[in-house]
Amino acid sequence: MFMARLLIFVAPPQRRRRRSLRRFPLRLAARPCQPWRGQSGMTLLELIVSCAILLVLSSAALPIARYSIWHQKERQLQKNLREIREAIDRYNDAATDQKIRTSANLANYPPDLQTLVKGVPLASAPDQTIRFLRSIPIDPITGKADWGLRGTGDDWNSTHWGGINVFDVYSSSTATALDNTRYSDW
Repeated sequence: MFMARLLIFVAPPQRRRRRSLRRFPLRLAARPCQPWRGQSGMTLLELIVSCAILLVLSSAALPIARYSIWHQKERQLQKNLREIREAIDRYNDAATDQKIRTSANLANYPPDLQTLVKGVPLASAPDQTIRFLRSIPIDPITGKADWGLRGTGDDWNSTHWGGINVFDVYSSSTATALDNTRYSDW
C-alpha cells in the first residue's frame, strides 16, 4: 500500500487545457477603445510632413552630388595634364643635359607621347633605356587617352599639331569647366 501511494505522487501532472477564444467572444469585443492612451505610431499628417521634408532634403543633395563629381573629374584632368607636362619637361632636361640623344629638328622635345612611354636609350649606355611615363593617362572628360598636342613650331592657341615634336598637351574636349573656361585652355 505504501508503494501505491508513492506512485500517485510521482505521476506526472495532467496538462491544462487551453482556453478557447471562442468561448468568450463578447469579452474581447466589449473592451472600450481608448484612442490616445498607450498607442504609439504616426498619424497620416505626420507621415506626409516627414516624407515632404525628406523629399526637399534629397532634392537639395542631388545638385551637390553632381557638382562634386564634375569637380573630381576636373581635379583628375589637372593631375593628368601636370603628369604629362612634367614628363615632357624631364625629357627636355635629359636631352639638354645630353643624357639621351635626340634629333636636331626635335629641339630636345619628344616626337610624340608614345616615346615617353616606350623609353629612350641612354647616351652613356645604349643598351639601357629611360622611361618618362608608365602609360599615357586618360582624359577624364572625354574618357579616352586622346590628347591635343602642340609642338614648338605651333601657335600657342593652335588646335592642330604640326607633327614635329610635343611641346605641350591639352584636353581635346570642347566642354566648358565649372569656372566657365574651356578644358582645352587648361
